[in-house]
Amino acid sequence: MAKRSFGGGIPGNMNNLLKQAQKMQKEMEKMQQELEEKAITATAGGGAVEVVFNGKKQMQSITIKPEVIDPDDVEMLQDLILAAVNEGLRQVDELANQQMGRITGGINLPGGLF
Repeated sequence: MAKRSFGGGIPGNMNNLLKQAQKMQKEMEKMQQELEEKAITATAGGGAVEVVFNGKKQMQSITIKPEVIDPDDVEMLQDLILAAVNEGLRQVDELANQQMGRITGGINLPGGLF
């Protein structure tokens, strides 16, 4: 059988696929940088506890209103902090997924990249 030769280069479709992958990678890097610069704020207890995250899921600040600090009810304060932190992390994930959807055209990539 005769071997097919592609002139030593990458076939046209493969070349286009490679270019698209490189473009997507650059867009993802740009998106990650943009996410790092965003501030995502979440609250609990009607604003009694407020947390701010960046897009890398790093907590930037936490604010606790003095009126919710009750030495006789530490558990309530702990619950409010947990609720605010979990909500903030959920919002970061949601934002990252929305951004990723714009880049991938809604294709879900395996492995949970974000």
